[in-house]
Amino acid sequence: MAASGVLGATYTPHCAAIHPARLARGLAAAVRKRGVRLYEQTPVIEITPGQLRTTHGTVRAEYVIRATEGYTPQLPGLHRAIAPVYSLMIATAPLPESTWARIGLAGRPTFGDYRHLIIYGQRTADGRLAFGGRGAPYHFGSAIRTQFDQVPAVFAALRRSLGELFPALGDVPVTHTWGGPLGVPRDWCASAGLDQVTGLGWAGGYVGDGVSTTNLAGRTLADLVLGRRTEITQLPWVGHRSPDWETEPLRWLGANAGLHAMSWADRLEARTGHQSRLAHVAGRFLGD
Repeated sequence: MAASGVLGATYTPHCAAIHPARLARGLAAAVRKRGVRLYEQTPVIEITPGQLRTTHGTVRAEYVIRATEGYTPQLPGLHRAIAPVYSLMIATAPLPESTWARIGLAGRPTFGDYRHLIIYGQRTADGRLAFGGRGAPYHFGSAIRTQFDQVPAVFAALRRSLGELFPALGDVPVTHTWGGPLGVPRDWCASAGLDQVTGLGWAGGYVGDGVSTTNLAGRTLADLVLGRRTEITQLPWVGHRSPDWETEPLRWLGANAGLHAMSWADRLEARTGHQSRLAHVAGRFLGD
């Protein structure tokens, strides 16, 4: 990878690039073939032992699994369980093979960065560079709105970071922008579990790493529901309970202050080459 301004790097072969929406549609098709009925466009407004209440009626079951990730705060009694943090992405126009070779991504590796406000990217199947990162503000009261998916200032910052990493991209146009909320628990620790007394289970808090972790969570919950003691049900994240986030306005003040602190620390470290003490302090407060 021929990135500019990089001091060092780590490499692992244990990585893969997938299309998350195609994965979700493929999984849906697989369970339908097994006779499972899926109901979409049915908002759940309350989850209680043995049942969940929707806008169309009540569904009853012995076990109810909550896997609502960044949308969890919209459920009664769970407004402090997860903080929805937005991650935004851009995609360039298709690049020629000569450009891919020049920036060192001809083999289609995925990549990330150890900066405090993380960035990540990969080559798409149709030859675009999809590039994303944090930077969008946390919204008061854990609010989630469709318009929060589009933050022009963050998209512009991502485009600048992309140009700094790969100057060869120059004026390559950005053709797509999008985003969405991910779930961040107070201790940044994902978990999965099942309360055998109430029949309520949960999985989430992936902090942006859910595409692969949800697979493990699903297999773990299947074993827990069936009462099987397996190797994966003994993992330390099973049954873990993260503490609640602070009440508002402390949550809003702390989250956004931390966002600005990390952004400032990235700029300072890039300029001085030394680790920021402010980032260390802010990271301890945020639980990162």
